[in-house]
Amino acid sequence: MSEIYSDFAEVYDELMDRTPYAEWCETLVSFIEKYGISKPVRGGNAGGGTEACPQGGRDDAGGEVSLKDILASERNLVVDLGCGTGTLTELLYEKGYDMIGVDNSPDMLGIAMGKREESGSEILYLQQDMRELELYSTVGTIVSVCDSINYILEEHELREIFSRVNNYLYPGGLFIFDFNTEYKYREVIGDATIAENRENCSFIWENYYDRESALNEYDVTVFLREKGELFRRFTETHLQRGYAPEQMESLVQEAGLQIIELRDADTQGPVTDRSERVYIVAREQGKSS
Repeated sequence: MSEIYSDFAEVYDELMDRTPYAEWCETLVSFIEKYGISKPVRGGNAGGGTEACPQGGRDDAGGEVSLKDILASERNLVVDLGCGTGTLTELLYEKGYDMIGVDNSPDMLGIAMGKREESGSEILYLQQDMRELELYSTVGTIVSVCDSINYILEEHELREIFSRVNNYLYPGGLFIFDFNTEYKYREVIGDATIAENRENCSFIWENYYDRESALNEYDVTVFLREKGELFRRFTETHLQRGYAPEQMESLVQEAGLQIIELRDADTQGPVTDRSERVYIVAREQGKSS
């Protein structure tokens, strides 16, 4: 998926400037506080904060690192899967969580690491395809928002991702993700065209939805100001698949996760057949603590 966020990475934050990241962050934090095991490790809150490692040992100051500290450091880790340019990752870090950002696009991660340098945060960024997720320890929470899951077009690949998530979650850990529904692509977005003119860039967004395959294609053509009145033009094509809530529930459960809550992401109420974006909160089960 890295090829679809190359040139587009340059303008992603500008074109997504109306995205409610702060609101999403608050929702994720509320889920973690209600159901989760991860705690903030900065700002006077309880938690580990020690860098995770597989066995007991010594910290940088030469003191003993207990198994309790090691387990706490894993339990309090939060992974942002499909982190993009790191906007949400930074917000969750500001909430006090130890963060790992995972994305397959080196261009998007380059911008995320630039933000890390500016903020002074200690976020770890990993370039990985979520279908090949590989972490160095278990983690207490994995989140994935902004329809990252919709870029996975095959059910068996989604099942593999969910299985990997379950494998890397600490006992009782949470997986929180959102996805766009078939209804949204079919009835709301449809075959729409959106165009917008900004000071430094303009774009044309052409959307096509195939009802038979439930695949949504959108072609984004961007005109980016290079110098004076000189603009550079580039186009990227993105493919996403819409999923029905019950279809996604089944895949999550088949991967061994226990579903705790489904929520309409727009109304914050129950999911209906007209829900456009849905949150699923699931828990790891089966590991011994």
